[in-house]
Amino acid sequence: MKALVVYDSLYGNTEQVAKAIAGGIGGEVKVVKVGEVKTAELKSYDLVIVGSPTQRGRHTVAMKTFLDSILGDEVKSVRVAAFDTRLKTKLVKLFGYAAGRIADALKDKGGNLVAPGEGFLVKGTRGPVVDGEIERAAAWAKSIAESK
Repeated sequence: MKALVVYDSLYGNTEQVAKAIAGGIGGEVKVVKVGEVKTAELKSYDLVIVGSPTQRGRHTVAMKTFLDSILGDEVKSVRVAAFDTRLKTKLVKLFGYAAGRIADALKDKGGNLVAPGEGFLVKGTRGPVVDGEIERAAAWAKSIAESK
């Protein structure tokens, strides 16, 4: 399977999770920061996983720009999934999380959503990633890669 993991990261936490996801997928996986991938190449992958930190209940501006630039045929029928990094607080829960919004955008563009958006916890705005979340990210990605 040929897979692509696209991420944005402000403090390195989401990048760590993206790399763990790539490791969980195994095989031929490319990991790129948003802005370094051309949307036209998305259709050349069997699986595309996109992630961002949650900022005010949403994904980052760079991620929004990327998602908005995807043309309908660029992810049509491509297996897609989304993730985010987030704080575990009631206030953040009130505004929502990035993963669901990313998943919805990918699905709206024609992607074949293979899993609900998944969140991975960080201890604070600047991190670090909560113990066990890196391993959980790898396991989550492995389950997606193994599903048909």
